[in-house]
Amino acid sequence: MTADRAAQRGTLTIAAAPIGQAADASARLAPALAAAGLIAAEDTRRLRRLATALGVRLTGRVVSYYDDVETRRVPGLLAELASGQDVLLVTDAGMPGVSDPGYRLVDAAAQAGLPITVLPGPSAVTAALAVSALPTDRFVFEGFPPRRAGDRARRFAELADERRTIVFFESPRRLAATLAGLAQTFGADRRAAVCRELTKTHEQVLRGSLAELAEHMADGALGEITIVVAGAPAGSQGSTASLDEGVAAVAEGVEAGLSRREAVTAVAAELGLSRRELYNAVVGQKT
Repeated sequence: MTADRAAQRGTLTIAAAPIGQAADASARLAPALAAAGLIAAEDTRRLRRLATALGVRLTGRVVSYYDDVETRRVPGLLAELASGQDVLLVTDAGMPGVSDPGYRLVDAAAQAGLPITVLPGPSAVTAALAVSALPTDRFVFEGFPPRRAGDRARRFAELADERRTIVFFESPRRLAATLAGLAQTFGADRRAAVCRELTKTHEQVLRGSLAELAEHMADGALGEITIVVAGAPAGSQGSTASLDEGVAAVAEGVEAGLSRREAVTAVAAELGLSRRELYNAVVGQKT
């Protein structure tokens, strides 16, 4: 590629937006919005409200870039970049691509050899982690748990022995079910924090055991939710729980609405039992 051709390419800038208060925006965000010739925004109305709050007049073209149109928008935005047009990518809150639209465009731009830069800023993941009072030296971000109860139970079973602190996003509508599922699979006493509406007027951080938080949130909650869960304690594997205890726990899980297979998977992970042996014990009891 010649130097002239390279100089004609536009730059994709991935810009983090405030997760709550506009004043938390990076000092670089306002001038970037004001100067942008083309902005790809998850919600164009929320972008305009943010610009107003920052005292910015948008002069460039604004196009929508949300989940349902993301795939369709990528070729056009790539063409704009290739022709020399800079593109500013912004989602409703936090960093584009982190449980928000953005990854597909960034990946496509990288594969096309187009320049990409980032304008860092607020993140609900690190904000919740810092305020959770749980270990921060090693952590894993899991995004939103699966929506279906069975898929969610299987995913939690896979994470039951994870030693690192775990960060989840969750919908207020599913918060109670998720906390109850985590308590059943990870253990009722596992430490956790529910962070709601971080940096906003009604910010709330609740810390306690999963069982306590599940009970507290049994009626649901409002707002943006981030859950932080302590990692599995050392020595949590190889539980001395008996198969009889496991069979009883499976029966409780089935009574709570899980399929037998889902309950076996979750209980085996929680109690450190062999899934095959526990399944055989459950089936044997039924015959």
